[in-house]
Amino acid sequence: MAERSFATEVTKLRLGEGEEFRGEGILAVTKALLQSGVSYVAGYQGAPISHLMDVLTDANDILRELGVHFEHSASEATAAATLAASVNYPLRGAVTFKSTVGTNVASDALANLASGGVTGGALIIVGEDYGEGSSIMQERSHAFAMKSQIWLLDPRPNLPSIVQAVEQGFELSEASHTPVMLELRIRACHVHGAFTTKANRRPAFTLKDAIERPVRDVNRIVLPPASYLHEQEKLAQRWPAAVRFIEERGLNEFFGDGTADVGIALQGGMYNAVLRALELLGLADAFGNTQVPLYVLNVTYPLVDAQFTRFCAGKRAVLIVEEGQPDFIEQAVNAILRRAGVDTALHGKDLLPPGGEYTGGAVLKGLARFVERYLPERLAEHFAGRDLPLAARAQAAPLLPAVAAAAAQVQPRPPSFCTGCPERPIFTAMKLLEREIGPSHVSCDIGCHLFSILPPFNIGATTMGYGLGWAGASAFNTEETSKRTISMMGDGGFWHNGLTSGVGNAVFNQSDNVLLVIDNGYSAATGGQDVLSSQAPNPIRSTNNPIETAVRGVGVQWVRSVNHTYSLQQMKAALREAMTTREKGPKVIVAQSECMLNKQRRVKPKMRQAIADGQRVVRERFGVDPDTCTGDHSCIRLSGCPSLTIAPNPDPLRRDPVAAVIDSCVGCGLCGEVSHAAVLCPSFYRAGIVNNPTRWDRIRQRVRGAVIGWLQNRIERRLHGLAA
Repeated sequence: MAERSFATEVTKLRLGEGEEFRGEGILAVTKALLQSGVSYVAGYQGAPISHLMDVLTDANDILRELGVHFEHSASEATAAATLAASVNYPLRGAVTFKSTVGTNVASDALANLASGGVTGGALIIVGEDYGEGSSIMQERSHAFAMKSQIWLLDPRPNLPSIVQAVEQGFELSEASHTPVMLELRIRACHVHGAFTTKANRRPAFTLKDAIERPVRDVNRIVLPPASYLHEQEKLAQRWPAAVRFIEERGLNEFFGDGTADVGIALQGGMYNAVLRALELLGLADAFGNTQVPLYVLNVTYPLVDAQFTRFCAGKRAVLIVEEGQPDFIEQAVNAILRRAGVDTALHGKDLLPPGGEYTGGAVLKGLARFVERYLPERLAEHFAGRDLPLAARAQAAPLLPAVAAAAAQVQPRPPSFCTGCPERPIFTAMKLLEREIGPSHVSCDIGCHLFSILPPFNIGATTMGYGLGWAGASAFNTEETSKRTISMMGDGGFWHNGLTSGVGNAVFNQSDNVLLVIDNGYSAATGGQDVLSSQAPNPIRSTNNPIETAVRGVGVQWVRSVNHTYSLQQMKAALREAMTTREKGPKVIVAQSECMLNKQRRVKPKMRQAIADGQRVVRERFGVDPDTCTGDHSCIRLSGCPSLTIAPNPDPLRRDPVAAVIDSCVGCGLCGEVSHAAVLCPSFYRAGIVNNPTRWDRIRQRVRGAVIGWLQNRIERRLHGLAA
């Protein structure tokens, strides 16, 4: 069950010629694919474009009507390899995944695809996961485009431009026989707007046609001597064809020609930020009218030398707005201008930050420096008698007083598991086991479980990539010690890469270490999509393929499954056995419990409906008796649940605050389990909240209240006597 359903919105994909589409960017991309006559779409989910996979899943009926094949790929490499269908056939295909880690996984397939070239249009839609919203290392897709000579589109972040980029991306690919990469930043994926639609197109040449009339061309396969010809073909034919197409079709855009003797060249994705900065500096308006010439690179690779030369000629200076590092574009433009003998001063990373996301404030500061140097009279005219904008003043005061004051009061809040997450008790069990056998080297993996490296668990030494948890500990395979390492990976990472790179590798090399596979039923870290081992039925995918069966299939003999991770006793016993058994060979523990977030998405609507229908519904909640709590707070240190907090101690003789459970509790019971497992205190209690109680529930509650009240009165009288 994906984190968001587009079942209602996908009806907009049926809009016909000349109608108006209003909605989200990721839906607009899907509509553009259908308008372009795409034959097949594949991909691997992952922020910031995971919703594209969710949209396509919800639109599966529409895709089938148009003869479009869609599938969830096992990995980004699988998705990229799918584009092989466009090598020999006039089939338009698109794949999607997160960059740059996803592009790295797919780089082998992409390199082969780009070398041999394509016949049909091949579009790679990558989510440029860069900046403060990113969950990965800070790198750019640009390097991959340059490495394999794949054309890179970076459209202005509005729906008409994005839709046009999809359509022209296919055309550019076919005109130059080269795959094209479309880069979308997270904000562009979710921007809202409108565009005029075209009718959806059923492919003229179908997958059926290709299967029934197979074609092969040995020169498209990367083997010598063809591979040497591919390089020459790229230089002599494909690159010039791409440049001609970009120029003739006007893919790059120019604004404000002749308004000043300086200019700004920018990535298309930075257009909104640059225009807003110019507006604040009094050099543009909100409608795009600018007093400084703009050269908008909707195609950031390849660069068109002639366009850059024309734009820079006669200008005193040009600023390159290029987000991220290294400064690929700036270096290339310097070379272009020097070869052309153009002496325009070029600025970029000297005025703008060398790395990091180009937020509105960062762009405003950089443009303010550029304009103050080259157009001071324009600023003086606009800001006559007034201060320069915040950006210029902020150079001397990076933090405003209000921000500085807030930073001193707001405590850091590291990412953590959701309330009731079934992964939290796994790491509680690991911390408890540490008390018995000492600390172990723990190799982590990509996924929700990576939060275990942070407080309160502080578990984990390294992480090398999705599904590479066990591979990351492969060097620690020695007979010189009986101590074992623990590796972890989630079910998503397991099916993505871990079965071969981790489990198969450990079996082949006779590892004696331990792997903990955290099976929460979904690819939870990428949005809750189903995987092979999901237990929920899926009408268009095959699920219910157990992880235990898979690991036994590649040769693991020692396998244990814990099907209720909230039981610390079971979880700790399985870990203890794996770490201390005399049996040699790789050991795998499959820890199974459903992702609580997905469970709540499924259960809560049903519960609300049952309550509305007048049915009796019981919800479990846990609480802490403040009179019994000692204020030790080990329950919080060993659990870290967001619903566990502290409250003032009701006992005037004790200063330590007591533990408390707030209303966000989902009744998983871990806090109580921790208390018993750590031999702490009996202060936790379980309560049942009854909606639409029956007559018997009301009678039972009155009896209980009377008995408890009588007992409490006896205690109060006894205490009163003692006080007297």
